[in-house]
Amino acid sequence: MNASATPEPPVVVIGAGPVGLAAAAHLIERGIEPLVLEAGPVAGHAVRSWSHVRLFSTWAELVDPAAEKLLAPTGWTAPDGGTYPTGGDWAERYLRPLAGVLGDKVRTDARVTGVSRLGRDRVVDADREQQRFTVHVTYGDGTESRLLARAVVDASGTWSTPAPIGGDGLPAIGERAAADHVSYRVPDLKDPDVRARYAGRRTAVIGSGASAFTALAYLADLAEEAPGTHAVWILRRGISGSTFGGGEADQLPARGALGLAAKAAVDNGRADAVTGFRTTAVEEAGEQLVLVAEDGRRLDPVDEVIALTGFRPDLTFLDELRLGLDERLQAPVALAPLIDPNQHSCGTVYPHGVNELSHPEKDVYLVGMKSYGRAPTFLAMTGYEQVRSIAAAIAGDREAAERVELTLPETGVCGGAGLFDTPDTQDTAQPADGGGCCSAPVTVQIGAPAASASGGGC
Repeated sequence: MNASATPEPPVVVIGAGPVGLAAAAHLIERGIEPLVLEAGPVAGHAVRSWSHVRLFSTWAELVDPAAEKLLAPTGWTAPDGGTYPTGGDWAERYLRPLAGVLGDKVRTDARVTGVSRLGRDRVVDADREQQRFTVHVTYGDGTESRLLARAVVDASGTWSTPAPIGGDGLPAIGERAAADHVSYRVPDLKDPDVRARYAGRRTAVIGSGASAFTALAYLADLAEEAPGTHAVWILRRGISGSTFGGGEADQLPARGALGLAAKAAVDNGRADAVTGFRTTAVEEAGEQLVLVAEDGRRLDPVDEVIALTGFRPDLTFLDELRLGLDERLQAPVALAPLIDPNQHSCGTVYPHGVNELSHPEKDVYLVGMKSYGRAPTFLAMTGYEQVRSIAAAIAGDREAAERVELTLPETGVCGGAGLFDTPDTQDTAQPADGGGCCSAPVTVQIGAPAASASGGGC
């Protein structure tokens, strides 16, 4: 090799969550240098923020094969594959040691603020694909840098951008003013301060997916210990046969059990269900809040609101790239029809990789929860298969990139969350929360003592 030759720049991976770290492991396996940039102070920062939640995937489904190969020489022992970790377990027992093995290939407190082609904005065609990517980064101390990359894998997730309360996708009038009494996360009721916020109070839970099921189950448990605790479950659509998820038909049993827990909360009087309610305003009523629907209905005052209406991808720092995204879901155009809750039918989304995740801008990939855009119900093992395929493609092994190496469980949940409030559409109601392993915590007791069993989101 010519000593004066310019070294090949790394593949930049944005986000040091489960899928981002797995991407690095697969790239290393292919002999490609990765550089993982994590906006948070530690790897797995988003997962740690829901550390109190138990996942509905087992350890066997949460450890990436290439990552396990990297960890093996360190003496790391895989946890019991049939058990269900919490988010904290996942972060501490897997993500932390994996980031440790990757060493200086992972930079924390490094927020990506822009990605483009070197010397080319999105308008310029000339020699575009011959230019390296330029990645602008702001560090925790306020300094900035510009890095070059041969490819970019965005695994930054959607956790930082929850959807608002408003039924039209915009913040409801008064939502921002009521921020002190609105949460967009499943509460950790083991935290004394959080527990005091909801104990003995009336709380509105907005959403129809696994996260909402979790919050309802948590609040129902709290009601047994704190009299006066009550939930008002607000759904934008009607009650149907699939409102409570896949139940016993779900091939991930813990996920199916979530909907049954939510149903029990309603049946036992711990929660009231309000259907066809699309919030347009949040009004103050003394120390309480009144939710107003676009059809004029006004609910009785509540003390707190937990909005679990989904998540969205942050695409602002990718604005100079030519992405091919579905106009509804903000997911890659080839992937969107497979996951669109407006039309997705019962069963699984088939495993997918580089073909479904490619964009007009060559060598840019959105992976993990971010690849699903606004669609729900993402599984960690889906992300692991995505990055296995993409690493193979970057390495030039097209045969491996297009080979399916994963069998996904069926959800047992039917699609159609985009349809409105008709209660008789048995096959047109899919959960519309944030979904996913790194973004939407859920809860259910799974083979563990009552004191330690919570819920999980993958």
